[in-house]
Amino acid sequence: MVFLRSSSSTYLRCCILSTLGLFAVSATAATPANTDSNIISDKELPQVELDKIIVTATRTPTKTSNVIAQTRVIDKEDLKRFQGQTVLEVLRRQPSFSIKQDGGMGSSSNFYLRGYDSKRVLVLIDGVRYGSMSTGQPALGLLPADQIDRIEILYGASGSSIYGSDAMGGVIQIFTKGSDVDQTNFSVTAGVGSHDHYIYGAAAQFANTQGAKLSLSASRNQTDGISALEYQTGNNKDDDGFKSNNFAINTSIPLTKNISVGANGLFAKSTTEFDDFNQSTNAEIDQENGAISAFSQYENNNVTLRLSAGESLDKLDNKVGDEFETKQKQANLLSIYRLPTGQLQAGGEWLKQEIDVVDNTPSVTGKDTYKENERTIKSGFVGYQINKEAYDLQANVRYDDNSQFDNETTYSLGYAVKLAPSLRLGTSFATGYRAPSLNDLYIESFYYVPNEDLEVEKSKNLEVFIESNSTIQTTRLTGFNSRVDNLIDNAYDPSIGKYQAININEARLSGYSFTSDWQLSNVLFGGQYTRTNAEERSGTNKGKQLVYRPEHTGLVYVGYQAADFDIRTEAEYVGKTYNVADNSTFIDDYTLFNISGNYYLSPNLTWTSRINNLTNIDYSTNESFGQFGSRYNQDGTNFFTLLTYNWF
Repeated sequence: MVFLRSSSSTYLRCCILSTLGLFAVSATAATPANTDSNIISDKELPQVELDKIIVTATRTPTKTSNVIAQTRVIDKEDLKRFQGQTVLEVLRRQPSFSIKQDGGMGSSSNFYLRGYDSKRVLVLIDGVRYGSMSTGQPALGLLPADQIDRIEILYGASGSSIYGSDAMGGVIQIFTKGSDVDQTNFSVTAGVGSHDHYIYGAAAQFANTQGAKLSLSASRNQTDGISALEYQTGNNKDDDGFKSNNFAINTSIPLTKNISVGANGLFAKSTTEFDDFNQSTNAEIDQENGAISAFSQYENNNVTLRLSAGESLDKLDNKVGDEFETKQKQANLLSIYRLPTGQLQAGGEWLKQEIDVVDNTPSVTGKDTYKENERTIKSGFVGYQINKEAYDLQANVRYDDNSQFDNETTYSLGYAVKLAPSLRLGTSFATGYRAPSLNDLYIESFYYVPNEDLEVEKSKNLEVFIESNSTIQTTRLTGFNSRVDNLIDNAYDPSIGKYQAININEARLSGYSFTSDWQLSNVLFGGQYTRTNAEERSGTNKGKQLVYRPEHTGLVYVGYQAADFDIRTEAEYVGKTYNVADNSTFIDDYTLFNISGNYYLSPNLTWTSRINNLTNIDYSTNESFGQFGSRYNQDGTNFFTLLTYNWF
């Protein structure tokens, strides 16, 4: 590979902001006049909806321009650019996100949002909690983008007062494919890419005049991959492949004018090869991941009542280690009352989290056990929102009764006022919390010792923003500040040679995020930049940055959309990242250039292509130094191309 060092973070940050500023000035000057030569009909050019609808931020459909907290909606059109990739690849290019990954597709990974790692960002699949009760992390690197219709992101801790524990850093909700079926159709896909990467699949979607909908889809994704670890010999020198079989179902049936029922499901069964430090010949992990749910709903002009139940699965069988199986079962009752002024939401939730472990190597690694392997949480919540022409208001409060810990009450309050028809100023305050994972509390193995004295993490969060939203652009500057008490982190104890989860008395995660998205006729452009200061505020590392949280991240893009094709180029930047608690070593910054596009060969046939890392940058997102140093590889220049045929 060719090694290219990125320019300094200060220089690139200035470039990003300057470029967006020039875009804004140029766009204002170049706003199309009302002449026929500047108007393209809807039939010729699908329009990009900048002011989208989001459900996750309030539990009810709300325009993004009326939500107080920062949000992001990645819809079906956006996801076309990520065919053959995973949800993790989609998220890494969104504002304020960064990732840490132990190799290529399917490998162990973590993501960070405004300095919060994935343990503190709640992931939902069609409303059902998804994640591992052992690691505490959701395996988004295993969920395929091609089985998903949309992803909604709620930034900040306001989600804690709506959804409870684990939402201190935000909420990500994934909606399975087929959630917006409007006509009967069938499709097949086939794609090929670098490293013998293949994907093929089929989908069938049915809709009738009475409003019944059914979507069924399946796909196969496989690649020979890249070698996870650099500088390896023997068995670890080979490529580490990934293969996955993926399925999705989505259905809804109206029983009467006011009553409907439905079900959703997303499932991925995968095998990932990895480099084992013992040079094992069969180092691979079999995993099963996903969620299934069912609901019934009553709705009239003034009231909506929705009862839902579901279960998520995270199952891991390490062929050279142990087996873990996590299940999260939940039931939820939501009621929405549309009042003369505003809207009231109230409800309750029951959640059971459980984990089973099969210790396959007790003589080698020590006995892996859990003193407790399940817990239940009973919750009640209420929220109120007003969306007026002049202002927006949102307030929420939630009470959680956890069988392992004390009761927790979280709340949020946000207000925004319109200074002009397209200009809004607002602020919000929210509290959040996270209960320790079962691994944190009880795991005892060759590498870890338990800590049953861990305390619940708690946070106080303040956010302010100014936003401009018009028919051609949406631009937002958001400042955020979070104080976290009892942040849980793994610390190495040299006296016993093992790790243990401990509480850091205080940490602060603060910074600002700038996003801007524009559409002028058939030209789309914009970008984002986030500065995050994730700092320990107590202990021996007081004043140091928390590991794997880059201070600077950003992305700029420009695209062109015509009637029969669209294309987009982007530059993705991640600043230097400290990888040890005392900040004595760090991972270099990098900039990646990517290009993607769709070509509509006919009304039925679409060709989609993507090239990542055009300049073949040699970079890593996880690297350690010293006696046991290791560097995990990321892919150089790589491509993927796919054909989709639809029958309507």
